[in-house]
Amino acid sequence: MELSKSFPLFENIKSVIADTQLAVVRNINQAMVIAYFQIGRMIVEDEQQGKQRADYAKETLLRLSIALNDEFGRGYSVSNLEYMRSFYVTYRNRISQSATGENNSDENSQSPIGNLEKSFRLSWTHYIQLLKIKNESERSFYEIEAAVNNWSVKELQRQYGSALFERLALSRDKQGVKELAEKGQLIERPADALKSHYVLEFLGLKEDSQYSESDLETAIIDKLEHFMLELGKGFLFEGRQRRFTFEGDSFFVDLVFYNRLLRCFVLLDLKIGKLTHQDIGQMQMYVNYYDRKIKTKEENPTIGVILCKEGNQTVVEFTLPEDNQQIFSKEYKAVLPSKEALKKQLE
Repeated sequence: MELSKSFPLFENIKSVIADTQLAVVRNINQAMVIAYFQIGRMIVEDEQQGKQRADYAKETLLRLSIALNDEFGRGYSVSNLEYMRSFYVTYRNRISQSATGENNSDENSQSPIGNLEKSFRLSWTHYIQLLKIKNESERSFYEIEAAVNNWSVKELQRQYGSALFERLALSRDKQGVKELAEKGQLIERPADALKSHYVLEFLGLKEDSQYSESDLETAIIDKLEHFMLELGKGFLFEGRQRRFTFEGDSFFVDLVFYNRLLRCFVLLDLKIGKLTHQDIGQMQMYVNYYDRKIKTKEENPTIGVILCKEGNQTVVEFTLPEDNQQIFSKEYKAVLPSKEALKKQLE
């Protein structure tokens, strides 16, 4: 007789097993990363002792690769051993700083393994991707964000490919950029949640194609998960085409989100052309309505974002008050930006 799987005891036990399996996978990944870091250290120390020439070092890695694969199976190719060496060289300063830190009072933190466990929270495949990032600040940012947000390797590659670090850094001062590298993206005020512009390449819309605001909205809804990841941290989808009526006239908010970190509603109005002062006035009305009729006293003021094909900073400056913290205009790109161009802007 086939039993139903929809009773509470089964669901509770299922949750425990799933959490345990996830913990086992994480522990295995962390143990592997720690082992590879130590292997990298041994390779570097062996090179330093022998003062090996580059060609001799390659020969040593080839012999080592053959011996390890014979003993333990696949996984110890020459290229992987070179990654282990690079991994140690890249991260050894962090370990030495952790070992001499002031807060290492417990016994576990005093041991090399204890320091390694605290320092590496991602899988080996994640670190292979991170090692390809030459800029130390940029690499640190992506490592923090991947760990905090549980990014898959594919998502890490997409966020790096869409120049997330550069797009966030462009909207911050020097201290803000430094905080990005040291702490990741912290959301403390509305502007912190917004990038300089949004990249919507996953919608499949060509840069030179003709499409309507309705087409753009439909494409976003079809790819809602990707769009919310592009929006940033803490966003929850509330609805589309939310209607409210004044004296017989109906108005519609294209997309409504809620940000649990900012504790406020976030309204999005989609425009396929250049931003106008009428667009800003319309969004001001939407924001005022939500502030006065929808949000509770405990929630923070509503944020309005006008997502447009082409911005107009002068119009924004002269339409909104100087201390504006509620209404923002952001451009979207239908194709991936050039990382080189963004870096030049940043420099």
